[in-house]
Amino acid sequence: MAKILSELHLLGTESDLSSERGVSCTGDLPEPSDPKMVERAIAAKAKLGDRALILGHHYQRDEVIEFADITGDSFKLARAAADRGDSEYIVFCGVHFMAESADILTSPKQQVILPDLAAGCSMADMAAANQVKDAWKIFEKLGIAQRTIPITYMNSSAAIKAFTGENGGSVCTSSNAERAMRWALEKGEKVFFLPDQHLGRNTAVLRLGFSLTDCVVWNPWKANGGLTDDEIRSAKIILWRGHCSVHGRFTIENVNEMRSRVPGVQILVHPECQYEVVSAADVVGSTESIIKTIENAPQGSSWAIGTELNLVKRLAQDNPEKQITFLDKTVCYCSTMNRIDLPHLVWAMESLVRGKVINQIQVPEKIAKAARVALERMLALP
Repeated sequence: MAKILSELHLLGTESDLSSERGVSCTGDLPEPSDPKMVERAIAAKAKLGDRALILGHHYQRDEVIEFADITGDSFKLARAAADRGDSEYIVFCGVHFMAESADILTSPKQQVILPDLAAGCSMADMAAANQVKDAWKIFEKLGIAQRTIPITYMNSSAAIKAFTGENGGSVCTSSNAERAMRWALEKGEKVFFLPDQHLGRNTAVLRLGFSLTDCVVWNPWKANGGLTDDEIRSAKIILWRGHCSVHGRFTIENVNEMRSRVPGVQILVHPECQYEVVSAADVVGSTESIIKTIENAPQGSSWAIGTELNLVKRLAQDNPEKQITFLDKTVCYCSTMNRIDLPHLVWAMESLVRGKVINQIQVPEKIAKAARVALERMLALP
C-alpha cells in the first residue's frame, strides 16, 4: 500500500510558501490519518471484497482516493457504478448529486452509500426544483416554453434532472456541454441552461459563437428572474444564476499575476471558471481533460491550474518533472467534497461488514424515471 499522504508544496518561491504557513486555506494537506484508521480501512475493504465498489471523485482527499477502486469525474463514476452490476454496494466518495446519479443508473439490487450525508454541492443547491418550475411557468406565460430546451449540468439534483427529462431536455457534462447545446438548438430556438451560469456562458460564447448579449441570467430570487419580458423573449441562452464556489473564485487578476511572476507559464482552467478567466486561459477543459493535458505535457513545461486544490496537488505530486502550481493559493479546498474523510469511509465500510447499510441514497422512482430520460438523452448525443 502506497503511503497515504505526504507533505507536498506546490512549486513557488520560498517566500510564497512561508507566507502561506499559519494562514487558513494555506494549501497544505491535512495531517495524515491515524495509522490504525488506515489498518481498519484495509481490513474492512478486504472483508467486503467484490461486494463493495468504492468510487472516488478526483477532488477527494488522498487518504480516500487511496482506497478507491475507480477514480474519475462525476459522470464517469456513475457510469462505472452502472457497469458493475455485480457489486452489491456502491460506496460513493463524492457529493450528494453524484450518489443520486449512481442510484438512478444502477439496478434496484444495488445500494448506493454516501459516507457523509453532509457532502453536498453548493452549485447544485443553487437551483431548487420549485424555483426552476416557477421560472418555466413564466416561460409558458410568455409563450417561449415550447421553443426552449432545458440543458442541466451533471452537477444538479435528481429533481432538476427529472424536470429536464420531462421537458424535452438533456443532461450534460463539462466535456460535452457544447454538443448538448448544439443538440438543443437543433430542437428549439432557446436554451435554458442550469445551474452553472459560467459553464453555460463559456460554452455559448466561446464555443458556439453567441455574443454576451445573447445570454441573460435568471435570478430566482428576483421577480421575473430580474429580467424584463422582452429580455427573456429576445435571449438565445437563459442562464440560471448558479456557480461553483471554488471555480467561481478564480479571477483575471490571478491569471495576470501568474503570467507576470512565472515566465512561460501556461494557464489551464476548468470551464466552470468565470468568462474572463476562461477567455484568458491557454487551455480549458473538464476535470478528465485537465488530467490528460498534464499527463501529456512535455517535461519541464510550466502550468498554473485553476481547479480544485486536491487534484492540483495530486497532479504536481504525480508529475514532478513538470512545474505545476495553483492558479490562486488563497482559494480553499472544496469544503463539501472534503466532508468525506478516511474516518467516514471506514465507518461506512465497517458498517457494511456488520451487515448494516448506512447513509443509503435512494431517489424516488418517479423522479428517477424522468431523470433517467435526461441522462439517456445525453448518452445518445452524437
